[in-house]
Amino acid sequence: MYSYEDRIRAVKLYIKLGKRTGATIRQLGYPTKNSLKSWHAEYERCLDLPRGYENSKSKYSLAQREKAVGHYLEYGRNIAATIKALGYPARDSLRAWIYEMHPELHTRVVGRSDGLARPPAV
Repeated sequence: MYSYEDRIRAVKLYIKLGKRTGATIRQLGYPTKNSLKSWHAEYERCLDLPRGYENSKSKYSLAQREKAVGHYLEYGRNIAATIKALGYPARDSLRAWIYEMHPELHTRVVGRSDGLARPPAV
């Protein structure tokens, strides 16, 4: 992510150098060719660049996320089974939703969970 000043500097230099991506990138040390071209296209269209980055809309609605987390909690807290039953989402997405909606489930057990000492080694 680049600041507004970095992006506008790159676009103005790109125009000054005759829209030569290689020369612009060599001189600044950033960005990628495709980023520079997309920034320039946005600059040409609006005569400015947006001040920040927009977050993309979530692929899944809140109802879908709640359904997935509810299924996970109701049917044995098995991520793989939930994904297989519903057909969505990816494992990491479901895990993030679970921790977002139920942060108390984000506890990890390290060692023995029964609290008993290990038997002495023989």
